[in-house]
Amino acid sequence: MERHPWWRGRRGEWYVGLQLCLFALVVFGPTGASTWPAPLAAVAGPAGVVLIVVGGLVSAAAALHLGPHLTPLPHPKDSCELIESGLYAWVRHPIYCGIILAAFGWALYVQGLLSLLWAALLLLFFDIKSRREEAWLAARFPAYADYRRRVRKLIPFIY
Repeated sequence: MERHPWWRGRRGEWYVGLQLCLFALVVFGPTGASTWPAPLAAVAGPAGVVLIVVGGLVSAAAALHLGPHLTPLPHPKDSCELIESGLYAWVRHPIYCGIILAAFGWALYVQGLLSLLWAALLLLFFDIKSRREEAWLAARFPAYADYRRRVRKLIPFIY
């Protein structure tokens, strides 16, 4: 049996704690708000709202599609199944995708340079967390290797 330091947990619990801290940083942390050039500022606010709404809808739809298999931990539940349909046919981690969209949307809405940095940090975090999650999924599901080759990780058609 693989041993882990107590703070990491057997199922990747520490990822959830760090994820909550990053969420708080994105929403409540310093924004570094500044005056953006007028044409950019006029577009940033509405574009931010659109990204927040779309990101929220994507995350909610993906969570509903997982149903009882949903867990905040990167380690899959014992009863889980490999889901490759719906949003999961477009991106392997649509919940993360939606949260990332919403975080960048928030940064645009508040027009904060630091908020853009926090959103980028969240993107990096989800990339790292998804690597661990995918190692566990690949060990559980032989078909995961093919799924990984066909479907992008966090951003449809891009990454």
